Amino acid sequence: MLDHIFLSVRDVERSIAFYTAALTPLGITKRVDYDGKDGPPGHPDLKGFGAGGRVFFWLREGVVDSRAAHVGFVANSEAEVDAAYAAAMAAGATDNGAPGARLYYDPRYYAANVFDPDGYSLEFVYKSWQHER
Repeated sequence: MLDHIFLSVRDVERSIAFYTAALTPLGITKRVDYDGKDGPPGHPDLKGFGAGGRVFFWLREGVVDSRAAHVGFVANSEAEVDAAYAAAMAAGATDNGAPGARLYYDPRYYAANVFDPDGYSLEFVYKSWQHER
């Protein structure tokens, strides 16, 4: 299980606005700013997003290689996938796969895919078997 990820972006303010819009439908609403000077020498400034008492998705200004990462965000329902996709598209994403079942993985795998403003591949995904009680 991952604890956190840092994603380098060209324009941190643009990316904060984009991810604030795209992640809110998933309940990822906590925002934290970390001043790099508080860490070891050379530590970057970070802009964090999280939920449930955790901050796990961090942005930092830097060199972008959109081929270097694909990030999948957990949704709690198909409706959350749809809402996150719509919010991301409204915030400037490029479509990379409209919401729907990803039958090539599993009939219960429901997802939507977009590219963020820096070209990173994002997926909003609901896997029903991971939410069964």
